[in-house]
Amino acid sequence: MKEGMNSFDIAAITAELSRKLIDFRVDNIYQINLKTLLLNLHGKEGARISLLIEAGKRVHITFYEMKKPSKPTGFCMVLRKYLRNGVVEKVEQRGFERIIELSILSRGERYRLVVEVFGDGNIILVNSDGRIIQALSYKRMRDRNILRGEKFLYPPQFGLDPRTLDRQKMDDLKSFGSTEVVKALAKFLGIGGIYAEEILLRSGLPKNKLCDSLSIDELDSLFKSLLSLFSLVQAEHFEPHVYLDENGNMIDVAPFPLRRYVNFKCVRFNEFNKALDEFYSKTSFETQLQVARDSVNQEIARIKRILRDQEETLRESKQKAETYRKIGDLIYQHLGDFQLLLERVMAEKRSGKNWKEISEALMKEKSELRVPAIYFKDLNPKTLELQVSVDSQSFSLNLRLSAQKNAAEYYELAKKAEKKAMGANKAIEATREQIEKARHLGSEKIEKASILSHVGKKREWFEKFRWFYSSEGLLVIGGRDATTNEIIVKKHVEPGDMVFHAEIQGAPFVVIKTKGATPSEQTISEAAKFAGSYSSAWKAGMASVDVYWVRPEQVSKTPPSGEFLPKGAFMIYGTKNYVKGVVLEVAIGLIRDAQNLRVIGGPPEAVAHYTENFVQLVPGRETSGKLAKQIRERLASFSADKIRQEVQKLPLEDIQWFIPPGGGAIK
Repeated sequence: MKEGMNSFDIAAITAELSRKLIDFRVDNIYQINLKTLLLNLHGKEGARISLLIEAGKRVHITFYEMKKPSKPTGFCMVLRKYLRNGVVEKVEQRGFERIIELSILSRGERYRLVVEVFGDGNIILVNSDGRIIQALSYKRMRDRNILRGEKFLYPPQFGLDPRTLDRQKMDDLKSFGSTEVVKALAKFLGIGGIYAEEILLRSGLPKNKLCDSLSIDELDSLFKSLLSLFSLVQAEHFEPHVYLDENGNMIDVAPFPLRRYVNFKCVRFNEFNKALDEFYSKTSFETQLQVARDSVNQEIARIKRILRDQEETLRESKQKAETYRKIGDLIYQHLGDFQLLLERVMAEKRSGKNWKEISEALMKEKSELRVPAIYFKDLNPKTLELQVSVDSQSFSLNLRLSAQKNAAEYYELAKKAEKKAMGANKAIEATREQIEKARHLGSEKIEKASILSHVGKKREWFEKFRWFYSSEGLLVIGGRDATTNEIIVKKHVEPGDMVFHAEIQGAPFVVIKTKGATPSEQTISEAAKFAGSYSSAWKAGMASVDVYWVRPEQVSKTPPSGEFLPKGAFMIYGTKNYVKGVVLEVAIGLIRDAQNLRVIGGPPEAVAHYTENFVQLVPGRETSGKLAKQIRERLASFSADKIRQEVQKLPLEDIQWFIPPGGGAIK
């Protein structure tokens, strides 16, 4: 799977960012982690952009919400000091290197934020004199130093700049001798293996072709293929693709189609920023999810190892207790014989015989099957132990103790082993509980990480309101309260739009954003149903309500003389166009947005146009929280097996967002 952006990616993203970021101001800067910055910028008419910079890996606009640290790092504070409220003047790529520079004018001075997207990466703030103010990481190197106050130097160029290459220079490839062309191209031009391979594919040459075997025609073909790739970059003719493997996992992202992936599944995007954001954000979330899974599995495996040791201790303790008790019983069964044997050995020792003589005498008697010598096996002078065997059970007797006391010793050992077994049993129970707890906490940890994998995408400007797309594709927005009613009418109503309101106190203003088109009767009907369903008529349990619509010029904040209009209230002047007896009903469903599941809601007719997986609601008494759970369960049951688990993990808040005030009931 792809790690960091290559030179072609940098060229493409630089072109897009140049169009989008120029004249935008830096609102704030956050350091998300050790290598990642988030720059929040704003432009004219309230446009906002979040630029994500990860040293050594990526630079692109992100549409995902990023968790911001509560306190800025020292590096972040310096960047804020110099760049906050600054204006982006230029976005450039250094040659064809993996380096992007943002030129920012702040308080009369120009600064460069240099982002190195190669190796370990770096982010360096440089002043107008070309000196380093601050860097993400400082280092001394053979060819340059990254140190505060020193002159900033670029790294040595890696390979030739392919954009300045001529046909004659291509002949130098032959000097690589027996090196494969794909490897030589990657080094010669500094473009990496993927694009070196792409040039060969477009030239029709095999990957294992050797440089010294290249003909003039083949060199011509390589040069033409190289030019064709760079013409796409120079003309900014981008067709961004994210490529998937057979399991649907993202493996690469490119600014234009690559022949090496001709047989792979892909997702197309209209902007390279969006393709990069989807690829890196999704793979980052999946990495987090895998890290969470690995962490949980490692912890459970660790506890299971402890459990196995405890179970082995239990098994051994039980076996020892059984053996020791059996030996004690055997001693008592042959108490007289063992006592005679012990006494005889000690008596002979006292008489002056050595251990060898005693042992040989006993072995002789044993061969003659004489009692008690038949139980004898061996003598250990060092430990003063007598080795005996009865009924295939071998054990030792302490020569310093009587047979009875030897039996007592074994019974005591049996008790200790039984006590240890009891302790092991309790420990096993505790460890099994620990495993269950780890599984429970682990599943929560994985679920949280899993939620991140499909939640977190930034909301569009209209998503802070109530909204839906009509069945003919027009955006319809509505207020959630007095404040959003005020914002919609004052800031988002344009000439040609249609403004709806239910004929009841406590209703949102709903607007069809026509974009100059004439909405169909179907869209008007859907907008009316939307306005009625999210009014107080729903909470009151009404089945229907009358709704009217007017043109923007009929809506005014100017009240009649002597009257006052509270926040969210407006005067309507002129003729109202009524839609009578609008039935109150709402649908909540699921769509697949690129790689993400997304909840949508609105009139059933509109929702049904975009998905078959939806649930219809009518006014009712079920609370929003309980209803959201029921809806999620119903949506999961309607879903294919491969996404059912994903649906079950959808945050309830995403569903509650579309439930009208007052709860409801599933139709």
